[in-house]
Amino acid sequence: MIKKNDLQEEMFSQLQTREIFEQAKSHAFAYMDGVRERNVYPTDQAIKNLGIFDEALPAGPGDPSEILNMLHEYGSPATVAQTGGRYFGFVNGGSVPAAQAVRWLSDVWDQNAGMYVTSPITSQLETTCEKWLVELFGLPAGTAAGFVSGSSTATLCGLAAARNELLKRQGWDVNADGLFGAPELRVVLGEQAHASVFKALALLGLGKRRVEMVPVDSQGRMLADQMPELDNHCLVIAQAGNVNTGAFDPFETICARVRNAGAWVHIDGAFGLWAAGSRKKQFLTRGIELADSWSVDAHKTLNAPYDCGIILCKDPQALLTAMQASASYLQLSEKRDGMQYTPEMSRRARAVELWATLKSFGKEGLEQLVDRLCEHASLFALELGGQGFRILNEVVYNQVLVTCDTPEQTRATLEYIQESGECWCGGAVWNGEPVIRISVCSWATTQADVERSVSAFAAARSKVVHLKQD
Repeated sequence: MIKKNDLQEEMFSQLQTREIFEQAKSHAFAYMDGVRERNVYPTDQAIKNLGIFDEALPAGPGDPSEILNMLHEYGSPATVAQTGGRYFGFVNGGSVPAAQAVRWLSDVWDQNAGMYVTSPITSQLETTCEKWLVELFGLPAGTAAGFVSGSSTATLCGLAAARNELLKRQGWDVNADGLFGAPELRVVLGEQAHASVFKALALLGLGKRRVEMVPVDSQGRMLADQMPELDNHCLVIAQAGNVNTGAFDPFETICARVRNAGAWVHIDGAFGLWAAGSRKKQFLTRGIELADSWSVDAHKTLNAPYDCGIILCKDPQALLTAMQASASYLQLSEKRDGMQYTPEMSRRARAVELWATLKSFGKEGLEQLVDRLCEHASLFALELGGQGFRILNEVVYNQVLVTCDTPEQTRATLEYIQESGECWCGGAVWNGEPVIRISVCSWATTQADVERSVSAFAAARSKVVHLKQD
């Protein structure tokens, strides 16, 4: 029978000997060494082997070495190789080496980023990242940043600040009076708004029936001249980077109309806002500085590790009020207390990896990254077009929409591409037609990866054609 303090003593011993940490490092390095050449999606056998984790909760303590070995032997093969360079399924970036290494250190720190008093280093790095991001995106001085799990949560925060501020201007205090009986608000957005926007609106009590849809052009850009007449009850949501085509809304025109009406405009810039860091692509983000709030994800185009969303708000007090929390035990300070800008109180120090990513790239490195992703997307379109595939979008950023001769052929080709393990792309429906969707987001993608993936496309389509003939 285990004595009361035996497990604690064993864990202290594990910290001292460091054997399990060396073992973890060895497994991590083995994964890194093989990820570029392995199947992008797990094999059927790897998926089947996951059954080993379907077990009852053990009655007693487990051996850490066995736990690590189990994860590496059965878990590593069942991962999707998103860091390998040939994953194009969703807008998922890789993880730059500096940020990955810093994350290991940060995990050992295990900081609670809620307040300055719980982590002075995190407070300082959040302050630095906020300053860098405002400069990088060209946003108004004084813009506040909150560091959250992803762009879905960032969007939720931005729209909460917008809802509360718009109602405050009508004499209604959401924090005090809730939403029952509140003045009506109107939500105006493009027909191609991202699903996370609708999720955020639903969570905030702004359901679909109050949404006024604006028609879009062939690329999914909002047609600003077809926006409804705006007033100071309006929350307008624009988009920097359509999730299918990569298109950007005309921000200057939209924001001018919003300002004249005394409304609020939020820009969903999950992966597209980073275009501001490239001199070649800055034109896509022209006018974003005129908005009131912005949501962006650092794990997408920037390639920070996961769990790195950012909400930016021109009016810090609007964000603070929407995220407000108070209690006698909280020890707020004159320094930055990060919990005031986010829904979470206790949270991990995600700004550490963001700081490392931004510092490792610098302005020049970020520009090179954005340009390279866009160039690889253009290469995909050129090479696939040369192979007889149809490219449906203007490749202005990092997204490519591809089809074959018929909808049936497109669906079957995508299925064979995914089964091949050579690369992985997702599917979508665009203008009623099934498409293959390519998102070029990883720093690790090379020209050779693109060419290898194009060959996988051609082989998959050839297989479909031959099977039909047989």
